[in-house]
Amino acid sequence: MPNQAYLGLSALPLEPVVWMGDSLLRLREFPKPVREELGFALFQAQLGKTHIRVKPLKGLGSGVLQAVSDYRGDTFRAIFTVRLPGKVYVLHVFQKKSRKGISTPKSAIELMRQRLKLATQLHESRER
Repeated sequence: MPNQAYLGLSALPLEPVVWMGDSLLRLREFPKPVREELGFALFQAQLGKTHIRVKPLKGLGSGVLQAVSDYRGDTFRAIFTVRLPGKVYVLHVFQKKSRKGISTPKSAIELMRQRLKLATQLHESRER
């Protein structure tokens, strides 16, 4: 991605992104169009805006969102929270494998719950 000054965005206040666990490594494995769409959704979150393909994730409380990208019949998701002021924490990035139903697997929900708890602890320790 070109730098912010080149895009005329240097004056925009961007909240830093904090990648939890292997989220960034997983994102890098996705096809380029998916990386671009999910990356743009996270960029908009950094600006305090909401991308058109972002919606609340049920089950983890308010402020936990999912960005969805469909590519060649596959669905990719980035789960992040804007609940903690001043930062965007990316909790999990994954490809939806199930062909039946739209629910997120329980193992993924549990992983996100653990990472949200860790993000909260990390955020609170940095605020002191």
